[in-house]
Amino acid sequence: MPTAREALLNAALTALAGRPWPAVRMVDVASAASVSRQTLYNEFGSKDGLARALVRREADTYLRGVDRVLAEPGGAAEQLVRLAEWTLDEARSRPLLRALLTGFWGECLPEPRPAGRSGAGPGVPAQRRADAGHPAPGALVAAVRDRSLAALEQGACRRTDEETAEIALRCELAVRLALSCLVAGPPEGAGRLVRAALSGPGWRAAGR
Repeated sequence: MPTAREALLNAALTALAGRPWPAVRMVDVASAASVSRQTLYNEFGSKDGLARALVRREADTYLRGVDRVLAEPGGAAEQLVRLAEWTLDEARSRPLLRALLTGFWGECLPEPRPAGRSGAGPGVPAQRRADAGHPAPGALVAAVRDRSLAALEQGACRRTDEETAEIALRCELAVRLALSCLVAGPPEGAGRLVRAALSGPGWRAAGR
C-alpha cells in the first residue's frame, strides 16, 4: 500500500494527464489520494513543492529504470542499444521525463521553480531533497553515462585510462543519440544510430 506521499504524487500525476498543471488544484489532488489537504501541505509545503517532488520522483524513476536495463544480460554494445531504445520509448510516453531530458518545458507541465531560501518548509527529508532541485538535462545524461560505464566495467579486464575514457564517451553518445531521435527523429532510429556509433575501433576495448 503506498504511503500518503506516494498516493499524493500518483494523484498529481494522474491529474496532470488530463489537464495542464495550472489547472490542477491541490484540493482535488488531496481528495483523489484520500487524504486531507493539510496532509498534502505537510508533505510538500505548496503547489510548487508538489511540482518539485513530482519531477524529482520522475528523475529517480528513470535512473532506476536505467539500472534495470543495464542489468539485463548481453554484450556491451547490445546493452547500450537497448538502453537508447528504452530511453526513447520512455521519454515518448512520459512527458515529465521528456522535459527532464530535453529541457523543453511547455505551459502544461509543472516546471519546478527553485525553493525559496526563506522559511523552513516541510520537515520531510524527501521534500528537502526535492526542494534542492532536479537534475538539469546535462547532469541527467552524465548520470546515465556513469551508470552505463559502471555496468560495463563489471567483470572487465583492466583497461587503460584512454580506453575507459573512450568507453565513457560512447556511453554518453548512446543516450544523446536517443535524445536526438526524440527531438528530431528518425522516429525508430535510436538503435541503428547507436550501433553505428559503436562500430569504431575505440569501442573494441569494451569487449575485453
